[in-house]
Amino acid sequence: MRIHKSLLMLAFLLPLIASAAEIPDNLEPLPEPPPPPAGMEGEAPEPEVTITKKGEDTIEEYRINGELYMMKVTPRVGAPYYLTKDDANAGWARSEGDVAAPMSIPKWVLFRF
Repeated sequence: MRIHKSLLMLAFLLPLIASAAEIPDNLEPLPEPPPPPAGMEGEAPEPEVTITKKGEDTIEEYRINGELYMMKVTPRVGAPYYLTKDDANAGWARSEGDVAAPMSIPKWVLFRF
């Protein structure tokens, strides 16, 4: 019975909500966006992809401006995975594709000799 009352009340309030959401008459178009900064014209650079075979595994290396930032490893058996640049000290994080978040491994210094 409570559900029926809620649905009946919603049916009466829906036209009121719709009339409150009308578009005002004094709208103005947005101004044009400013041009991009100097040197940024054109599209973003496309990555350079290098495909190598190591045994029966395939490794695709992705570089922009000569810097390696991601690798896709496709093993003969199993699902492909990605290695992405984790930090500036050449640490790498492994992810199992777009669905899973990259695995972050703690890097603590325990001993120094």
